[in-house]
Amino acid sequence: MTDPTPTLDPRRWRALGFIALAQLMVVLDGTIVNIALPSAQHDLGISDANRQWVVTAYALAFGGLLLFGGRISDRWGRRRAFMVGLIGFAAASALGGAAVNTGMLLGARALQGAFGAILAPAALSLLAVMFTQPRERAKAFGIYGAISGGGAAIGLILGGLLTEYADWRWTLYVNVLFAVVAVAGAVFVIKEPEGARHTTRLDIPGIVLAGTGLASLVYGFSKAETDGWSSAGTLGFIIAAVVLLAAFVVVQSRGRSPLLPLRVVLDRNRGGAYLTIGISVVGMFGAFLFLTYYLQVVLHYSPVTSGFAFLPMVVGMMLGATQVAVRLLPKVPARFLMAPGAFLAAGAMLVLTQISVGGSYATHVLPALLMLGFGMGLVFMPAMNLATLGVQRQDAGVASAMVSTSQQVGGAIGTSLLSTVANSATAGYAKGHASAVRSAADAAALKSSAMVHGFTTAYWVAAGLLALAGLSAAVLVNARPLGGHQVESDSKAAEAAEEQETVPTLAH
Repeated sequence: MTDPTPTLDPRRWRALGFIALAQLMVVLDGTIVNIALPSAQHDLGISDANRQWVVTAYALAFGGLLLFGGRISDRWGRRRAFMVGLIGFAAASALGGAAVNTGMLLGARALQGAFGAILAPAALSLLAVMFTQPRERAKAFGIYGAISGGGAAIGLILGGLLTEYADWRWTLYVNVLFAVVAVAGAVFVIKEPEGARHTTRLDIPGIVLAGTGLASLVYGFSKAETDGWSSAGTLGFIIAAVVLLAAFVVVQSRGRSPLLPLRVVLDRNRGGAYLTIGISVVGMFGAFLFLTYYLQVVLHYSPVTSGFAFLPMVVGMMLGATQVAVRLLPKVPARFLMAPGAFLAAGAMLVLTQISVGGSYATHVLPALLMLGFGMGLVFMPAMNLATLGVQRQDAGVASAMVSTSQQVGGAIGTSLLSTVANSATAGYAKGHASAVRSAADAAALKSSAMVHGFTTAYWVAAGLLALAGLSAAVLVNARPLGGHQVESDSKAAEAAEEQETVPTLAH
C-alpha cells in the first residue's frame, strides 16, 4: 500500500503559482477571444454563419476530450501531461494568432481545446496529489478556485485591453507568454509524488463514447442558441448525447479498466460537488453573457471599460475563496459554505432583475457583482476540494477532469438556456409594444427596453438555478469539517478499497 502521508515537497507553494497561471490561461481563453471576435471576423472575412465556430470549435474539443485528458494524466504522470498540454496549447495559440483565413483560425481553436483538455485535469490533479495536509489543501484550493471562477472576468478585461490597444491576434499570442513561464515552473519547480500513475490499459470504448457524447451535448446546446430548442438539429444532437452517455455509463459499470471508475462519481460528496459546480456555472454565465451587452449596448461602455466593470466580481471571489472559505473549511462542514454561497449568488441575480435602461452601474450592477463573486468563492473552493478528496492517486486525473467537465457542460447549457429565455422575452416585449412606435427614436428606445426586459427575465431563471445549486449542496454534500487527518484517512480508505477490488459506497 502507498504511504498515505508522504514527505511534503518544500517547493509545493511555488509550484502552486505556476499551476494557477496555467489554469488562468485555460479559463480566460473562454472569454478573451469573445471580445476580439468582431475584429477577427472583419480582418479574416469570417462569415456570420461561421463566426460562432470560433467559440464552438474550442468548446467541442475541450468538452469532448476532458475525461480522456484526465486519464492521460493518470497514465503519463501529471507533470508530463501538464507540460505537454502547455506546449501544445501555446503552439495552437501561436497558430491561431498567425491565422490568414477562417479555416486556419478554427483549426487552431480546436487544437487549443484538445490540449486544454489535457492541461486542465493535469493542473488540478497536481494540486490534489501535492497538497494532502487539510489546512494547506484548503489554502491551495482557495487560490485555485478563485482563479477558476474569476478567470472568465479577467479574460474580458485582458481581451478588451489587447483588442483596443494592440491587435486581436494578441488575445491568442498572449497564451505563449503564459505557457513559457508555466513550462519553466514545471521543469524547475514542480515535482509529482511517486506512485501516482495508473498503469492499466486505456478504455477505448469509453473514450469514444464519452468524447462523442459530451461533444454532442455541447454542440446540441450551442445549436439551441442559434436554431431554437425545437429544431431537428438541436433535438437530434441532444438525444444522441443522452444515448451515447447512457451507453458510456453501462460500459463503465462493466469494464475492468474503465475510463471513469464509477466510484469516483458515486461518492455522495464528490457527486454533490460536481452537480453543484455544474448548476452554479449554468446560472453564473448569465452575469457574463448579459451584463456585457447591457454595459456596452445600453450604458454605452467601451470594451475596455466594460471589462474593468467586472473587476469587483473577481475581488469578491478572491475574498470569498481565499479569506473566508479557507479559514472556515477546516472548521465547518463544506455545505455550510457552499449552500449559503449559492444562495448569495442567487440573491445577486435578483438584484440584477432590477436593471433598467436608465439605470446606473453603481445602483445595481456593482453590488450584484460583489455578491456574485463572494458567493461563488464560497462555492467553488470547497467544491473543488471535495471533488478530488479521498480519490486514489491513480484516479486523481479523471476526478479532476470531472470538475472541468461540470464547468464546460454547465457553461454550454447556461449560455444556450439563458440566451433562449432572454431572446424569447425580448421578442415578446417588442411585439407587445410595437404599436407605440411613432418615430425612429421610439424604435431605438423600444429596442433597448426590450433587450433589458429579456435580460431581467433571464436573471430570474438564473436566480432559480443558483438556488437549486444551493439546495443540491445542502442535501447531497455531508462531508465533515476538512480538518485533522481526514484527507489522509480518506486516501488510506480509498487505497484499501482498491486493494480489495471493491467500489466504495456512498458516504453516510
